[in-house]
Amino acid sequence: MTEHHLTDYELRQVQLTQLEMLKEVDRICGLCNIRYNIIAGTLLGAVRHKGYIPWDDDADVAFLREEYEKFRDACEKELDKSRFYFQDHRNTKGYRWGYGKLRRKGTKFLRKHQEHMPYEQGIFIDIFPLDTVSDIKFVRTLQNFHCYCIRKIMWAPAGKIASEGKFFKWWYRRLEKIPADRLYAYYNKLVQKWNKRHTKWVRILTFPTPNKEYGYLREWYEKSRQIEFEGEVFWGIWDIDGYLSFKFGQYMELPPIEQRKVHPVTLLELEQQEA
Repeated sequence: MTEHHLTDYELRQVQLTQLEMLKEVDRICGLCNIRYNIIAGTLLGAVRHKGYIPWDDDADVAFLREEYEKFRDACEKELDKSRFYFQDHRNTKGYRWGYGKLRRKGTKFLRKHQEHMPYEQGIFIDIFPLDTVSDIKFVRTLQNFHCYCIRKIMWAPAGKIASEGKFFKWWYRRLEKIPADRLYAYYNKLVQKWNKRHTKWVRILTFPTPNKEYGYLREWYEKSRQIEFEGEVFWGIWDIDGYLSFKFGQYMELPPIEQRKVHPVTLLELEQQEA
């Protein structure tokens, strides 16, 4: 499909739709006493722009694993299902990510090379679980390679299309043949095994880390503060400077235009407003 370049209006509507979902996360977590944090570009946007980074088209929320499981369970009872739906590999057939997504009903938001994925794809925010990794740098490095392999297998249905070069397309087609039930059974077993320990370091297992530490400090997610974002108030990491410096470096400096990341999209359908 042909790539669709979002207009300024469309991008803003995507952001405002995601803001609805952030408010729903906050509502559920407040109701059920669940700790969450806005992270990554969402937290950076709150600090640097008091809202979205102007060119950003996604939003990120993170939970330590125990809190993630609480949130996942809470969605079954408390989520406003007239407006939203929650997806992860345990409730959505064909889902190929190791974390969840909260999506808006009545919309479509197709990322390039993912159009063929066999599940509903509305405008979304990412819901990340953070799992335990080792305090020993060498062991964390080995765990990172383990995570990399799992992530590439999960990505295979998209990778076989997105990759350049015949070899990589062939390789992803081979990886895709690994049965999904075996893949996720292994992933779930790994999550249970690694979280038996309590260490200083955690990470999103199936998402890249920003540097050679291959993890984040657990304490960043254990103490939170309220922070303004788009005129609303959400919970974010208390040690904002420590976290953002670790992840982005000189985070208050705007990156060059060519480094301002925008995800390629092939189809956008916004919620239809009633006349």
